[in-house]
Amino acid sequence: MRTLHLHPLASYCQKALIALYERAVPFEPRVVDLGAAADREALTRLWPLTRFPVLEEDGRVVAESSIIVEHLCPELIPAERDAALECRFLDRVFDLYVNDPVGVVVRDVLRPEGSRDPLGVQRARDTLRTAYGLLEARLQGRTWAAGDAFTLADCAAAPALFYAARVEAFHQPRLRAYFERLLARPSVARVVEEARPFMHMFPIR
Repeated sequence: MRTLHLHPLASYCQKALIALYERAVPFEPRVVDLGAAADREALTRLWPLTRFPVLEEDGRVVAESSIIVEHLCPELIPAERDAALECRFLDRVFDLYVNDPVGVVVRDVLRPEGSRDPLGVQRARDTLRTAYGLLEARLQGRTWAAGDAFTLADCAAAPALFYAARVEAFHQPRLRAYFERLLARPSVARVVEEARPFMHMFPIR
């Protein structure tokens, strides 16, 4: 029995879902509503940090999206050492310098007046713009993030860039073209479609 505890709108859950759809890995999705006490308590029992996605498999609990992907879809990590390092490096870039700054901006929008953090938001936007420039240079001559093959890095890129485009638009030509290729990928398109009924919950239009 393999259960993935998730929410379709959450970027790190989308990252894991893209990988599972790419490799046609069978699993049972269990949508978690963190606003519901019972759901939150159940997730906390599995993973004390109360974050998703969390994989439950034959009594074993695996947390963190990159670890879940590598556990279930090792083929999405290149076998050659340098290629694997590049893949993992870009996975970290998309998570830490694209996805996480987006979260800073979004959480600030949700704060009540008087508790906003304009300096933190400005720093997050600066990080996003720096990351866009880094990625534009890195993508030269590449079809996918780390080279010719679709990898873990692309699973991280798709949701990160999807939300980043709504927070801090990017206009770099290689990055824009890469993002369009991601959106056309069937696994990514499926995840976007599954998130559509929940998009009204995203506070930035």
